Amino acid sequence: MDDLVTGKWLQAHLDEVQPLDASFFLPAHERDANAEFEAGHIPGALRLDIGSFADPDHPAPHMLPSPELGAQMLESIGLRRDKPIIVYDNSPLRTATRGWFIVRHYGAAEAAVLDGGFGKWTAEGRPVESGPARVRTGLWPVTAAQLEVVTKSDILAGTTPPVADARGPERFAGTTPEPRAGMAAGHIPGAKNLPYSKFYAEGGTLKSQDELRQVFVDAGMDPSAAFTASCGSGVTACSILFAAHLLGGREGKLYDGSWAEWGADPTTPKEQGS
Repeated sequence: MDDLVTGKWLQAHLDEVQPLDASFFLPAHERDANAEFEAGHIPGALRLDIGSFADPDHPAPHMLPSPELGAQMLESIGLRRDKPIIVYDNSPLRTATRGWFIVRHYGAAEAAVLDGGFGKWTAEGRPVESGPARVRTGLWPVTAAQLEVVTKSDILAGTTPPVADARGPERFAGTTPEPRAGMAAGHIPGAKNLPYSKFYAEGGTLKSQDELRQVFVDAGMDPSAAFTASCGSGVTACSILFAAHLLGGREGKLYDGSWAEWGADPTTPKEQGS
């Protein structure tokens, strides 16, 4: 199975895989991902609520839970770790890549992203069903973390590779307010700006491999080299990691706390400007 699959491929293999809706929105979008799922989703899809899939004891949003709690949460929504998972979304944030990172981090045997998401699926006239997810008995044995995650302390200690920030250029430069209250403006010192939107063509499909590689080159990055992906809260940073993965890169790490943690801490160093 490829890491990026088409709607045609998924429709032909629906009985063999687990479609997983990982749509997520910010409050400014004024959309309800769970309600939209019930209104229409890929047949047999399960629902991963990225907003609630988080460490309940950490003040930053979307922090990955412990291996034990993460496995329990994935099992509770009906997922099996030993069956291929196809993650998709219907969000301008392209949040399927966060879902892909989550299931792989917790040990999924096989996981891929649906190119173009639910929007392309429906535009192609493919089948849709409504109602809540038909949750089956999940099976997700606990395993050690499979993908690397770095912490604020790691970055402060200088032990992490260079930071690539997936936020837009205005937020990166600190010329526009952060969407979350109480956040400072700017970016982690030394970070490069690599907006997640640059990896996608109009309509939400991933760009060609040559185009993806050029996005990294234009930002002064090598997708095969080690880097730390960051964003607002660890969600859109996963598009950088997924794009690098498609290009054969396996050295990317996620700063899960991202700016929601760094920008809220008055003691962390910050830079402004591009």
